[in-house]
Amino acid sequence: MKKYGWLTILTALILALGSIGVVHAEIIPPYGPGQQIGYPAVVLCEKLTLREEPSSSAKAVQTLNYGDTPIVVGADLPTGAKKENGFVYCTLGDAIDSPCGWINADYIVVNPAWYVTEKKTTVFAWNDTSAPKVALLDKGTRLPILKEESGWYLVSLRGAVGWIRK
Repeated sequence: MKKYGWLTILTALILALGSIGVVHAEIIPPYGPGQQIGYPAVVLCEKLTLREEPSSSAKAVQTLNYGDTPIVVGADLPTGAKKENGFVYCTLGDAIDSPCGWINADYIVVNPAWYVTEKKTTVFAWNDTSAPKVALLDKGTRLPILKEESGWYLVSLRGAVGWIRK
């Protein structure tokens, strides 16, 4: 009977240690192929201009802000948006009268996965817990995931980036 008592304690200890370092966040995956007219993107810079033509000198239609989510429309989605001069064609909604135009593809990420914190979460300058802390996120913070690497997520932070441990 003592043998089973120690086995129970050992099993409980292994389960407890195994739960250390578990992500305390919800990960929202990118959209899969479906019936949508395009794929959501997220603006990664403070201000981004939606333009009538795929050129930085074209007339401005509207200004987008960090975190806005235009819908990227293109012939070869989901493999990638149709680009012209480094711009992608977008709409700002699914209504017929929604503004449409071109935005610079360098300042968006198309169809990202999202990291949503379930508790206060530390963000590091690089993917190491000894790195400088660059932010402390509140519960419920939603950030686009730019990259996943070796147990870490690289996320966008209002024009900067940081690493969150899985």
